[in-house]
Amino acid sequence: MGVEVVLPGVLADLAGGSRHLQVEAGGGTLGELLDAVAAAHPALGRRIRDEAGALRRFVNVYVDGDDVRFGGGTAARVPDGAVVQVLPSVAGG
Repeated sequence: MGVEVVLPGVLADLAGGSRHLQVEAGGGTLGELLDAVAAAHPALGRRIRDEAGALRRFVNVYVDGDDVRFGGGTAARVPDGAVVQVLPSVAGG
């Protein structure tokens, strides 16, 4: 079944223009899923995580609607069939 990764337009450009990625890394951790995404789309992987593998502070990631910053970070479980949303933070004033 895999996992669907949903990207906004600004990040979709780094994934060949696709806003929906199907990744066959379900059942593992978010870190494993992001490894699979980075292997297929290196520029996108660098935009989501830093050199140490941690989520960049200006990127929000949700697994089935739950913010992973409050649910284990990259160690959060990603069940098969999950929807993972990756959203850059928006700032302004």
